[in-house]
Amino acid sequence: MSHVTEIAALPFVSLPDELVTELDATGLGAHQVYDAVVRALAEDLPGDDVTSWSTIPADDTATANLVTRRPGTVAGLGVAEVVFRHVIGEAVEVSRIAGDGDVVRPGDTVLRVTGPTALLLTAERTALNFIGHLSGVATATAAWVAALDGTGARVRDTRKTIPGHRAMEKYAVRCGGGVNHRHSLSDMALVKDNHVVAAGGVVAAWKLIRDRHPDVPVQVEVDNLDQVRELLDAGVEHILLDNMDPAGLTEAVAITDGRAELEASGGLTLEVAAEIASTGVDYIAVGALTHSAMVLDIGMDLRS
Repeated sequence: MSHVTEIAALPFVSLPDELVTELDATGLGAHQVYDAVVRALAEDLPGDDVTSWSTIPADDTATANLVTRRPGTVAGLGVAEVVFRHVIGEAVEVSRIAGDGDVVRPGDTVLRVTGPTALLLTAERTALNFIGHLSGVATATAAWVAALDGTGARVRDTRKTIPGHRAMEKYAVRCGGGVNHRHSLSDMALVKDNHVVAAGGVVAAWKLIRDRHPDVPVQVEVDNLDQVRELLDAGVEHILLDNMDPAGLTEAVAITDGRAELEASGGLTLEVAAEIASTGVDYIAVGALTHSAMVLDIGMDLRS
């Protein structure tokens, strides 16, 4: 039997109960994480790992440390653990040295894994891909949180996520101190410009949704102050101010006078974060938290 057949045979039930509980509690869903890991490993293992399994005796064991190369905020330790447990099975020992949401420095060990050396190397890249990306999202979010400190505004993510990885990425945003916007098209309505055109106006679109889904929160995107006034007169409670300059945002806040929750959006960067927050908006929408986050450099150091 080949190694790849053995790996493919490891079922979800091989995960420890405490790991399943942890992943479910974070909102990731243990089964969803497991399925994502299986798909990722399938990309690497359509057959055997011809390098590791040819050069390393099957009975060799080692300990591997996942070590940060740059400062940041870590996220995705549980996901990385699923990778190692799925590849190695009962022969693995996993120790968490850090926790999701921890601030780390270069040289910090965040996870320690012991098991057959060849299988550690087989799992390495997939585990690092997950934890590096998710830690990158958390690190980017933490930078925004720091930039907004003391302003009263909070940074919020969007649906601009890698397909199939939204729950993990939104979890990483929370690890970095950010706030999640809607998770899907079902848990909140967001009226955008094309909906406005189709419905015949911002208020008309809002009313159509409110009549059909009275219990679903509705946010309406606007690009001018006249639309803000219309929505406030109609009783809309969530308004997205798209591509407005600081002066426009400041006036929108004054017009609203606490009657609605205001969120600024539109290609915002860290350089203007404090200026945008100083206008008095409640949230700043940043799609780049997930769609453009730089991977946090984390490597695996093997000790025989």
